[in-house]
Amino acid sequence: MSVGIRHDDLRRRNRAMVISAVRRAGQPSRTEIAATTGLSHSTISAISSDLIREGILAESKASEPVSLKRGRPQVGLALNPEAAAVLTVVLSLNFLSAAIIDYTGQVVAEEQRRLDTLTMPRDELIRECMAIVRRRLQDPDLDVRSVARIALAIQGITDSPARAMLWSPITPQTDIAFADMLEDEFGIPATVENDCNMMAVALRWRNPDRYRDDFIAILLSHGIGMGLVLKGELFTGTHSSGGEFGHMIHRPGGALCRCGRRGCIEAYAGNYAIWRNARQMSEESEPIADVSDADMRALAARAREKDGPEREAYRKAGEALGFGLGSLFALIDPAPVAMVGASAAAFDLIEPALRKAIAQTAGGQHSDSISFDTEPNELPLIREGCAMRALSFVDQEIFAPGAQMRPSVRKNVA
Repeated sequence: MSVGIRHDDLRRRNRAMVISAVRRAGQPSRTEIAATTGLSHSTISAISSDLIREGILAESKASEPVSLKRGRPQVGLALNPEAAAVLTVVLSLNFLSAAIIDYTGQVVAEEQRRLDTLTMPRDELIRECMAIVRRRLQDPDLDVRSVARIALAIQGITDSPARAMLWSPITPQTDIAFADMLEDEFGIPATVENDCNMMAVALRWRNPDRYRDDFIAILLSHGIGMGLVLKGELFTGTHSSGGEFGHMIHRPGGALCRCGRRGCIEAYAGNYAIWRNARQMSEESEPIADVSDADMRALAARAREKDGPEREAYRKAGEALGFGLGSLFALIDPAPVAMVGASAAAFDLIEPALRKAIAQTAGGQHSDSISFDTEPNELPLIREGCAMRALSFVDQEIFAPGAQMRPSVRKNVA
């Protein structure tokens, strides 16, 4: 019995390694998979034959060799887009989106809606989330049986088991068990993820050379959030999603934050905080509910034109972010940072004060070596992170054990 179990475990591990190698490389040859995984050519040949027969992998066309070396062209292996699908949902301030993603990670269909999340009653917010999922699953071109996982990302704190939204600045509602609701309604396994964590997951898939062992994704939007990867693992707390960088205290008793506390980093660096300071409003002023991207672009343009309250507002934002990062770097070594979101487009206004603040902290001993990348649109990253999280589940928990071929993602495929 134990020998059989060990054999099954080995088979599952080897299948998972082959699927993962293909997902990361795109269309690798069997020889390239052998070099990546360390598996023998005979093992890879046997596994790939099974995966092709099950409809999980497909061979690339012989006329499209993956190698330019002399000799017989090597045929590549690719993920079969029709093998399975996942559904991603992103819930943020006044915004809801859902997308069907095929097995290769490509968007098949999507829908976006504007909501007034700050005023919506609990039942209505839940109903809107369920309705957008239902509409996507009712797409006549989709075989609903192919959807193997639902991943919902939300701005705010989620629980560690990835089942519920505990708290979010986008709504007064708390403790909503979205995953249980989705599973009860649609019969599809579901998770609830922190949006910034999903940004970090996506960055690692996009650029594993830069974002690998230790790195940070900072959301610069109406709110400030963080996804943190340490020693190759996404950081979460024991009970919650962790990484609430925006609500670390910058100045005790300082400016009023959306969360109701005072002096948070977000109360100086969030879009509403930059807007408030640029308008020279009191720090006691109630945070504005939303600031459009167009308004923030206009504000940044004025800050670039001349010195004044707009430029000073961005300086304060950089200072708050810099002291926060410097404190973090006092606990961990400096790591690559990605600035993501609408205000990342104004990072040129934020960076000088940010670097100056980091240099004043214990974590700033190597501040010159700290590098920043910017990405002004967070939605594609959040959605991609959700998709990769969900597809990894399909790879490891459904296909690696040797599940039978699933129905295709689209019904009407020629």
